[in-house]
Order: sequence, then C-alpha cells, then structure tokens
Amino acid sequence: MATSLSRCCYTSSSTLTYHPMLNKPHVSPPLHIPKNSQKPVNACSLKEICKRRNLKEAFQCLNNMHSDRNTLVIFPDEAYAQVFELCASKKALSQGKQIHALVIKSYHGYKSLFLDTKLVFMYGKCGSLLDAEKVFDKMSQRTIFTWNAMLGAYVSNGEPLGALETYREMRVWGISVDAFTFPCVLKACAMLKDVDCGAQVHGVVTKCGYDSLPFVINSLVAMYAKCYDLDKARQLFDRMGEKEDVVLWNSMISAYSAYGLSIEALGLLRDMQKTGQVTNSYTSVASLQACENSLFRKTGMEIHAAILKSSQNLDVYVANALISMYVRCGRMTQAAGVFNRLENRDSVSWNSMLTGFVQNGLYNEAMQFFHSLQGAGKKPDQVSVISVVAASGRLGNLLNGMEMHAYAIKHGFVSDLQVGNTVLDMYAKCCCVDYMGRTFEQMPDKDFISWTTAIAGYAQNNYHVKALALFREVQTKGLNVDAMMIGSILLTCSGLKCMSQVKEIHGYIMRKGLSDLALQNAIVDVYGECGNIDYAIKMFEFIEFKDVVSWTSMMSSYVHNGLANEALELYCSINETSLELDSVALVTMISAAASLSALKKGKEIHGFILRKGFMLEGSMASSLVDMYACCGDIENAYKLFTSIQNKDLVLWTSMINANGLHGRGKTAIDLFYKMEDENLIPDHITFLALLYACSHAGLIDEGKRFLDIMRHKYQLEPWPKHYACLVDLLGRANRLEEAYQFVKNMPFEPTAEIWCAILGACRFHSNKELGEIAAQKLLELNSLNPGNYVLVSNVFAASGRWKDVEQVRMKMKGSGLKKTPGCSWIEIGNKLHTFIARDKSQQNSDEIYQKLAQITEKLEIEGGYVPQTKFVLHNVEEEEKVEMLYGHSERLAIAYGLLNSPVGTLIRITKNLRVCGDCHTFCKLVSRFFGRELVVRDANRFHHFKDGVCSCGDFW
Repeated sequence: MATSLSRCCYTSSSTLTYHPMLNKPHVSPPLHIPKNSQKPVNACSLKEICKRRNLKEAFQCLNNMHSDRNTLVIFPDEAYAQVFELCASKKALSQGKQIHALVIKSYHGYKSLFLDTKLVFMYGKCGSLLDAEKVFDKMSQRTIFTWNAMLGAYVSNGEPLGALETYREMRVWGISVDAFTFPCVLKACAMLKDVDCGAQVHGVVTKCGYDSLPFVINSLVAMYAKCYDLDKARQLFDRMGEKEDVVLWNSMISAYSAYGLSIEALGLLRDMQKTGQVTNSYTSVASLQACENSLFRKTGMEIHAAILKSSQNLDVYVANALISMYVRCGRMTQAAGVFNRLENRDSVSWNSMLTGFVQNGLYNEAMQFFHSLQGAGKKPDQVSVISVVAASGRLGNLLNGMEMHAYAIKHGFVSDLQVGNTVLDMYAKCCCVDYMGRTFEQMPDKDFISWTTAIAGYAQNNYHVKALALFREVQTKGLNVDAMMIGSILLTCSGLKCMSQVKEIHGYIMRKGLSDLALQNAIVDVYGECGNIDYAIKMFEFIEFKDVVSWTSMMSSYVHNGLANEALELYCSINETSLELDSVALVTMISAAASLSALKKGKEIHGFILRKGFMLEGSMASSLVDMYACCGDIENAYKLFTSIQNKDLVLWTSMINANGLHGRGKTAIDLFYKMEDENLIPDHITFLALLYACSHAGLIDEGKRFLDIMRHKYQLEPWPKHYACLVDLLGRANRLEEAYQFVKNMPFEPTAEIWCAILGACRFHSNKELGEIAAQKLLELNSLNPGNYVLVSNVFAASGRWKDVEQVRMKMKGSGLKKTPGCSWIEIGNKLHTFIARDKSQQNSDEIYQKLAQITEKLEIEGGYVPQTKFVLHNVEEEEKVEMLYGHSERLAIAYGLLNSPVGTLIRITKNLRVCGDCHTFCKLVSRFFGRELVVRDANRFHHFKDGVCSCGDFW
C-alpha cells in the first residue's frame, strides 16, 4: 500500500477527540476527574513488585490496597498503569482483562486518558487486537501516545495495512506525529515490502526533522533492507557520523545476513569491533546467521569463543543461533555440545538439532534424538514432524513414517503443505506408491512442489505411465514446469525405452527454453538408455560448457550400449581437461573395465581412486569387487572385500555374485550365512546372485532351499529371474521333467528366459520332445532378443531340421533382428585386442593363423584332439565345419596371447557368447600342453583352465 503522506503537522494540542461521523477532529477541554471518583489506592510496595516482574504479588498487593483504607494512597492511574505494563511484558491477557474489569467496577464513571492508552498498549502486546480497537474507539480523547500505541498494536499483531490506514487518518486529521510514530509505520511498510510507501514516510521523517535520531534511522535502515533495497540502507548507515548505537549496527548486519551476503555482514562485524562498539546478543545472532556454510566455520567458531568470553550464561536465542550455525557447517558434534550445555531449551533448540541431523545425512541419529525429545516430555510440532518423516523416508523405514503421518493427521498438521509434501516424498522413498498416490489425492491444497514430488515418486518407482499421466494433468492445469519435473519425466521415458516420447519431451524442453546444463546431461543419458547412441553423441557434442556429469552421462551411455572401449577412450579425454572426476564417473569407468574384463585398466582406475583419497565404501567398493571378479581375478576381489570395514548389503551381494561367476557355489553360500550373522537382510538381488551361484555349481538341493527361504523367511516374492535360475539348475542336472513340472506350476506365465533355460538343457541332453515344446513356446512370445531365436535355430539345426532353421531365420529378419557375431578379446600391453570368428583384419593375421595351426597340430599329435563338428550348426560339408571350428574367435585370441605374452604367464580372454563344447576341450588341452593357465569369461560364467582341467567341471 503506497499512501500519499505529504504533510507534517506541528499542532501543539495535547488531547484530540476523533469522531468518525464528524468531518474534523476537535480539541477537548482538559481532563477533569470528579472528586468522588478519586478513590485512594494503597501504594504499598507495588512499584517495587512491578520492577521485580512478579505478577502474582502485584495482584495480591492490589487486593490489599482495596481492603485497607488507611494506608498510603496514590491515584489509580499510577497504580494500575504499572500493572498493565507488567501484564503487557508478560503477555498475560487473562490477568490484564481481570484488572481492566476491576478498574471499571471500582472506579465507575472514571475516565482516564492515560490509563486507556496503557490499556491499548497492553491489549496490543498481549495479542488481542480486537480489545485494543474497542478501547481505542471508545476514547473521546486521544494523545499522540494513544495513536502510537494503536499503531504498535497493529504492527505487533501482523496487521500492517491497519497500521498504515491508522497513520493515514492521523495525517488527514492533522494529528501531530512524534519521532516514536515512525518506527511502527516503517515496520508496517517493511512487512508489506512496500518500498514506495516507505520512501514517502522517509520524506515525512526528513521534513519533521527526525532523520538524525538513531532509533528512527535504525527503522529506516531496517525498512529499506527488508524491501530489498540494501544500497539505500547502506547509504543511510554510512551517512551516520558516530555510530554509537548498537541497534544500528545490528540492523545492517542482520540485513546482509538475511540476503545471504555473508562476506558483507561479517565485514561489518569486524568494522564494528574496530570502533570499540560493544556487541550484544542480537549482534551475535545476526553474525552467526551470516556463517551460512562450512566456508565460514572458522569465523563462526571465533564468534562462539567471543560469546563465551563475554558471558558465562548462554542466552537461548544465541544458543539456538550457534546450533544452527554448526548445523549449516556440518559440525553436529559441536552443535550437540552447545545443546547439551543449554539449560532453558525451547522448541527451536530441539528442532534445530533434529533438522541438523537430517540435513547432514545422520538419519539414524535423527530418530534417536527424536526419542530423546519425546522422553523429555516435549510434544512434536510441525517442524519436528517434517524432520522425522524426512528421516524415515531416507532410511526406508515405512513403519516410522506411517506413525508420524498418523500423528500429523491427529494433530491437524497434515493440512500444512510442507508436511504433506514431506509425507509424499517419504512414501515415494519407501517404495509405497499406493499410499503416496492416496496422500496426494487427499491433499486439500497442492503447490508446485506437491506435483513435482508425486511425479518423481512415480518415476523413481517405475510407475512410468502414472508419472506421464500426472505430467499431462500438470500441463492441462496450466501449471509451471521446471527442470526438476522434466528430469523426472526423462527418467520415465528412460524406463519405458520409448524413443518417440523422449523426442517429444526433448522438443518440449527446446520450445519452453528449459534447456539448462542439468537437463542437457539428462537428455544425453536418456538417449543412451534408450539405445540411440548417435543422438546421445550429438547432444553431448552440442553441450558447450561440459561438466563432469556431462562426461559421465556420455561414458555411461557408451557402457550401456556395449561400447565400453569408447567409454574408456572418453575417460582418457576427460583426464586431459581440468575437470575433477567424481565418484559417479569413476564407478562408470570401473563398470566399463569390468564389462571388457580389462584388468590392467581396472587396476589403473583403482590406483587413481586411492591416490585421490576417495573412500572405498558404498557403490565404489562394490563396483571394484565386481570389476576384479569380472576380470577373472577372484583373489583380489576377495582381498578388497575383506579390507572394507563397513560392508553393506550391496557389497556382500557383489562378493556372492563374484563367487557364483567363478563356479564357487559353496563359498557363495558360506558368504550368505556370514552376511546373515551381520544382521543384514537380503533382498531380491542377493537371492538372485545366490541362486545363480547354485545353478553354476550344480547345487540342486541348496537352490531349492534358498528359494523357500526367500519366500517364507524373508517374505520376498520371487521374480521370474529367480524361477529361471532354478529351472536352469534342474535342467543342467538333466532333471528335465522335474524342471518342466516346476515351470507349469509357477504362479505366472513363463517368460522367454525360463523357456530358454529349458530349451538349452534339452539341447545339451538331447531331449527332443520337451525341446520341441520349449522352442514353440519361445517362438510364440515374439521376443526381441535375437539370442532366443538363435537358440531355437540351433536346436533345429542339431536335429537336421534345416527348413525349420530357415523359417526361424526369416522370422528374425522380419523382426529386424540380427544374430550377434562371436567376438573375443584379450588385454595385452594395456590395450584390448579384439577378434571375430575367422577374422583376418588384424595387421599380423598371417602370423596369428600360423601360430593357431601350430597349436592345433600339437594338440592333435600330443593330446589326441579331434574336432567335434556337431557343435557347428550350419548345413555345410564336414571339412568346412572343421574350418569353422578352427576359426572361432577365442582360438584366435589364444594364439595372439601365446605369441605376445611371456612364457608361463596367465592368459585372460573374454567372449561375448557361450563357449562351445569343442573350444572348451581345446582350452583344456592348451592349458595342459603349453603350460599356461587360461581364464576365459564367456556369456554365462568364468572358466579357469589349468593342467587340462576346467574349474566348471565340464558343467556350464
């Protein structure tokens, strides 16, 4: 409200009467108290009692004065005014009303302008604006003190418009203002953020000659600061000559702190100290607020030391500011020290600590502190509820979160938007999407954060269609869409693998101009996730100022699309920039090394991690264990695993999976039991790794038992992948009928993965009847995985059904699918060398083939090797089948390894497909007759060949 405030009145009348029905105020005659109304009041020691601020004694004294007529007397104005002031300072509305009633009863007809003014002041301070207005409106006479009291009542009760309207009436009726009028009016302007109105009042202040008074200047500085005009506030501050008023300094420091200008605020504190100006608690609080993060921790601690030096007793407001400062700086131990030494803790003290634990990621400590809060008899308020619900969500503790939600409903907090939004987020993080949806629907008011939280909750919990539907609703309602909401929708598109949807959202981003760096990185990532690596590369190249997330997104896209070599090349490129790799980027690089079985590169990244001082914990630790396992170095994987102190569930699962990969089923089971002893609760992924280990070690009874444990002990409903593991286990053991019955009794329709397990076992054990059933079921599913069609084709080829083979190949072609060519690679001299079946593109291919011929000849002569052409599933002559076997990619890699590695050293080879039976025999013979240990990783597992024996026991 910008009201015209143009003239200043200098009338000298002390009393004015205001009647709304009249056109102007009139001057009343001097107040005359009737003699019969001047009933004496006993003074006793009332003045001293009020100075001691003892309301109970003041009441007793008033009673004594009324009962004893012979004591020393004073006029009621003086006696009651002191008690009204005491009630105002204590905010004792009930007692104030009682005394008001006593005055009316005891002094009927007695009118006192002085006492009525004190009543307006008292009611205003006690929060009863209505009673203050009633007294004010009934007054036939008013002084400037009365008007100022009414202005103060409006401001202190959060009614700035009422204060400005009252001030306007004062100006209209020509009431003479004084210096004490302006602080209230300026505060009202500040509350409304109305700098124009404030500037007009400033003009009146200058005209009236009050612009040199320190308390008026303080009010002006505070008004400009709160109206976002810090330059004007600083001009006023600097114009002051001798700044001897601590309030002025505090106003300016507080203004800078409130707007996040920490350096300016703390600079002003140092200037204040240089002048020798004595600080007070308000200075400390404003200065501590300026210490907004860990960069200002040292300054905050210096302020803390100064506070302790200046006073033994810590004021609760200063203590709360100290706690908040240490919380912002991530120093919860120091915050707890301040809290523990504080005797008079209020709700702010408790909530500051509780919020601090949550903000600093100490969620378990937050829950423990909340129990202490309850144990101290404190009732949780809205701030407490928000903190505990947030902690419950991040801990995944659904029960605690639901208890706090019920508490919020019971106490009426749930209607608060921030509480409702935090509850939404908690249910999303606890994967309780149904409850999240119901809570969202029942919210009486929803803001932008509510919609964003609900969409993110659906997206993160793989409810992609619901997330998109809610996003459409946001667009229909015409609500604003920001980068965070778009990020959630991109995550949804990634989950749906829907390229058309991704392109549509990308277009929307471009049209709305939302394309900031975070979204550009997300677009690179989602194109990679959806398999469109060309678009991902284009978007990556389009980003002008790439950050570490940009590079990580591109590297991740390469890894996801089977281009780990390109990812590692990008890793080398980023090292040439000034960017510092973070843990996410390094985990991505570890995954690239793992997928290529590039042990040397993996060790290089591990060394980089150690040199840079990264903590080996969480995803970093589990990725390194997985990398060593995928590179065939199970010993180093185990060493790393045992060296980590705080092992989480993911790390245990990684180590169980590592042993499964290497056929160490019993070791995997032992690890599972040790994990249980550590009171860790396994999840679906843990059981998947365990069943996989049982499958590759032929542990049938153990596999069955763990599926039962999963369902009955841990109440986990198995996924199709779990059933596929058990089917595979039974099939490998030639218990095909049992496997088939198990498939028929499953609580859902068998997936392609399950029929593949049956079909693969039927092919290996030559069960044509069941193989035919599995092949037909697999074809009916119309899978988009080319490997499924290849498996069916191979089964038909093994039976000589070449027409059926041709039909399957035509169906593949019609679906746009291609067979993945066999490919093997070997790491020599810190470089990966790749070979494709019968490939002659290598520079030294003649030398490689010559070496391979020598190897084959030696194995035939000394080892009795005879090619098993039944593994060549092509309708060609026998001689050509032999040639095809000799050209398999893993053999070329072995020949290259024998040519280019020192005698006696281990050779590591990785193949993208399953090793055929003939190549498996070939590898066993090479390990025996060439004295080399071979570690071969195929699409299923690891094979350790040594002295003519494979670790798989010919069971793969």
